Amino acid sequence: MHDLVDAARQIAEADAMLGAVANAKLQVIAEQIRSLQAQAREVLETANRDAALHRASCNFRRRPGAIYHLYERPDGTQYFSMLGPAEWGTPPHPFMGSYELQLDMGWRRRPELEPRA
Repeated sequence: MHDLVDAARQIAEADAMLGAVANAKLQVIAEQIRSLQAQAREVLETANRDAALHRASCNFRRRPGAIYHLYERPDGTQYFSMLGPAEWGTPPHPFMGSYELQLDMGWRRRPELEPRA
């Protein structure tokens, strides 16, 4: 009878340990999923922003490595200029930011080139 009680206790302890281990592993996986979801959101937001920037009007050839300054007309259309706000003196339209075209055709915002408010 004593052996049967010992066996039942060992089974219960093993079940508890296995449950705890499985739970811990599932929590790690859940955190990895949350991290991957955040990364996916960031990739999609960047892709959407880059696509919108590529749709901005531009009267010159865009070249990777160059800096362009984005402005917005009253009708909401955006355009790139090679002139930053300081070079205009008073820009003709609201300034929306400075961007560098990357080799992969993505855009990198360059806040250090933007006027401070």
